[in-house]
Amino acid sequence: MSRRMSRRGPVRRVGESVYGLLLLVQAWLMGAVAAALLMAGAWTSLDAMRRVVADRGGVRGMMTVDECDGWTCTGLFTPADGGGAGERPEVVLDALVSHDRGEALPVVLWPGTGEVLRTGLPGILHAWLPFAGALLLASLVIAGGLHMRRTAWASGLLGLALVGAAFAVL
Repeated sequence: MSRRMSRRGPVRRVGESVYGLLLLVQAWLMGAVAAALLMAGAWTSLDAMRRVVADRGGVRGMMTVDECDGWTCTGLFTPADGGGAGERPEVVLDALVSHDRGEALPVVLWPGTGEVLRTGLPGILHAWLPFAGALLLASLVIAGGLHMRRTAWASGLLGLALVGAAFAVL
């Protein structure tokens, strides 16, 4: 019984090589998209984080909430050092949740603006929300484009935990 080994033709071998190359390019592109999402989220979060925790340039104080409209809250800013010179009659706080009228919130005011940012744990978690969103988006790319299901689940759950923690402390 003689067996003849048939070799694949040159066209088929080239086709298999091109298909393998396309799979590598897809994996590289999806990895680049996921990395770009994560880097953009981290960059945005770190920029906000610098404003929340940095002591230079900003004036720390308390904001007494006057009115909330669903996206922003306005109120009176009183500096922490007690000097009336830095008091501002109306400042604006980006608020994911409404606060009660008269509620006092620790904030930092940046010179030349009328916007304040929360300080402490609520401010830190609010600053990390862009990174949490990037983790959630990247988890879809990791699962669909890279077929790394466990990594995608870990990324998505971490992003969801960050979002949940931010809303829990605000």
